[in-house]
Amino acid sequence: MADIRAQGGVRAERKAAARARILASAAARLRQEGLDGVAINTVMRDAQLTHGGFYAHFKDKQALVQAALVHALADTRRRWMGRAPDASWPARLERLARRYINPAHRDHPADACALAALTSDAARAGPALQATYAAELTKTLEAIVAPFAEAPEADQARLWDEALAFMALSVGSVALARAVGPGALSDQILRAGRRAAARINTAPKESPR
Repeated sequence: MADIRAQGGVRAERKAAARARILASAAARLRQEGLDGVAINTVMRDAQLTHGGFYAHFKDKQALVQAALVHALADTRRRWMGRAPDASWPARLERLARRYINPAHRDHPADACALAALTSDAARAGPALQATYAAELTKTLEAIVAPFAEAPEADQARLWDEALAFMALSVGSVALARAVGPGALSDQILRAGRRAAARINTAPKESPR
């Protein structure tokens, strides 16, 4: 009986490891190529797994895309937010703007934020993916305002509105800079977007507690 349990544990670990590889592969393709890049054959090849093994993990491509989007954005939020506390709300927006609206984020989509990569695709993809996109955007907004959760209730709505405007500027700036291609205009879009995003700071400037 112990041997059977041990074998079951090994199988579960191998399945979890395989799923993680599939998600990492799909997330990279999603960020770099959008929905068209998440072909089952391609993702499984990138993960060094057989095509037939796909259905042990996901029902279909739609399920893979949604899981990959969640995976990609969880990783992005962790790296983007960092661990260092911010002295104030304006300081937080300025730091996050610098870390998001920059040439590296524009030029390396495979390691970047899927929100910027999928703006057009999500709009056309239908309710299921749109719901996942909305849920992940909400998580990102919550992460932005989280250090200020103890601010007065009257200020929370204002913080949330400013976080929304900040994300719209951040995602839009990166998406637009990519759309026009490399060059002076693209660089100007990033500089203008970064400055504008950092100035969204009209809420009270309490330090996070």
